[in-house]
Amino acid sequence: MNTENSETKWGQFIPLAIVFFFWGFVAASNDILIPVFKKAFDLSQGESQLVSLAFYIAYTVGSLIYMGISLLIKQDIVNKIGYKNGLALGLAISAMGTLLFYPAANMSSFPLMLSGLFIVALGFSLQQTVANPLAIALGPLTTGSQRLTMAGGINNLGTTIGPLIVSFAIFGTNVAGSTEMSIESVKIPYLVLGLAFLIVAILLKFSSLPEKPKTILEVIDEAAVSKRSALQYPQLVLGMVAIFVYVGVEVSTASNLPAYMEKHLGFLTQDVAPYISLYWASLMIGRWTGAVEAFTNDMNLRRVLRFLAPYLAFGVFLAVNAIAKHDLTPFYIYGLVILVLIAADIASKGNPARMLLIFSSLGIVALLIGMGTSGMVSVYAITSVGLFCSTLWPCIFTLAVSGLGKHTSQGSSFLIMMIMGGGIVSWLQGSISEVIGIQNSYIVGVLCFAYLVFYAWRVSGILKAQGINFDTKIAGGH
Repeated sequence: MNTENSETKWGQFIPLAIVFFFWGFVAASNDILIPVFKKAFDLSQGESQLVSLAFYIAYTVGSLIYMGISLLIKQDIVNKIGYKNGLALGLAISAMGTLLFYPAANMSSFPLMLSGLFIVALGFSLQQTVANPLAIALGPLTTGSQRLTMAGGINNLGTTIGPLIVSFAIFGTNVAGSTEMSIESVKIPYLVLGLAFLIVAILLKFSSLPEKPKTILEVIDEAAVSKRSALQYPQLVLGMVAIFVYVGVEVSTASNLPAYMEKHLGFLTQDVAPYISLYWASLMIGRWTGAVEAFTNDMNLRRVLRFLAPYLAFGVFLAVNAIAKHDLTPFYIYGLVILVLIAADIASKGNPARMLLIFSSLGIVALLIGMGTSGMVSVYAITSVGLFCSTLWPCIFTLAVSGLGKHTSQGSSFLIMMIMGGGIVSWLQGSISEVIGIQNSYIVGVLCFAYLVFYAWRVSGILKAQGINFDTKIAGGH
C-alpha cells in the first residue's frame, strides 16, 4: 500500500469540509428564498419553483461546460490546472454569482436573482467535480467512502444552519417579516457569503492540498493510460444511472411526504414540518454513523462510536425541535428505528458495495411498509428512507470512480451532471400520484432502490475483474 496514503490527511481534509458545508448552506437556504421571492415578485407556486430549477440545472450545465472545455484543449481541465486550483476557481465563480444579488435587489429583478443563483451553483458544479474524488484521495481506498460520508454529514450541518441564518438576516426577529423590504435585505447575507467564498479560495491557495494527488486508484489501474474517456469504464456508466436514481429517490421521498400526511392522516401543513425535519435529520444520523471508520482504526473505539454517533445526531434533531417548541413525544420511538441503521452499518463492514446493497434493500423494505400500512407507522417507515439514503452517495461515487486513474475528474463531472435526477424523479412521482394515489406513487422509489441493488451486485464483479478489492484491510486495522 502506498505509505503516503496509509492514513487520512486530516489537515488537508479541513478546507474540503468547509466547501462541503457551503453547498449545504446555500442549497437549504433556497427554501427560504422561494417564499420570499414568491411574495415580493407576486409569483405563482410554479414560478417560484424556478429558484430550484435554476439552481439544480446549473450542475448539469456546469458539467457540460467542463467537458466542452476539456475537449477543446484536448486535456482534462482539472488535470491541467490542478485540483486545488480547480476548487479555488469554483469558489471564485460562486462569488461572482453572489455579486448579482446586489443589482438584482436594487432593480427588484427576479430574472437577475435567478441568474445569481445559477452562477453560484455553476461554481458548485466545478467544486463538486474536484472535491468528491479529492476526499477519496486523502487517505486509504478502504475508507474513501467513509470520508465522503463524513463530508456529507458536514454538508447536513450546513443544511441545518443555512436556513436559520439566512432567515434571520432577511426577517430579523420578526416572524412576520415578509415585507417589501425583504428583497433589499437579501443583498447583505449573500454579499457576505460571496466574501466567505473568496476568503476560502485564497486560503486554499496556501493550503497543503495536493494539486495532482497520486491516488491508490491510479496505482491500481495502469490500464487507464490506454483509455481515452471515462465513459469506457462500465462502473462509471452504470454509476451515472445510480446517482440519478439515488438523488431522485432521496428528494422525491421527502417532497411527496407532506401531501401524503395531509391527505391520508389529516395533518395541517404547519404540523408536517417536524417530520420533514426528521427526514433530513435522518440523513445526518446515517452519515455520522457511516463516518466512524474514517476516524480511527481502534476497533473498540469504533464499536462505541457506532452507537454514540447516531444518537448524538438524533439528539441534535430533538434539541432543535425543542427550541422550536415542537412536541417531541412522537419522535422518541424513532430511536428504535435507528438500531436498524446501526445493525446495517455493522453488517456492511465498511465495504461500499456491500453497504450499497444492504442499505438499498432496506430502502425497498421501508417504502413497501410505508405503502402497505397506515397511520404513523407508514410515516416512520417513509421517514426512515432518509437513514438508508444517508450513505448511498459516497458508496456510489467511490465505486463509480474506482480505477479511473487520470480520468477520475472527468468521471466525477459525469456523475455531478446526474444530480438532475432529484428534479426529474420528484416530478415523475408527483405525476404518477395523480393517477394511482400519493401512497402508491412510492413505487417509483422502490424501483429506484431496485436499480441500486442491481448496481451494487454488478459493480462488485466489474471492479474485482479490474483487480480492485474493497475488502482489503486498513494498515494497522483488523
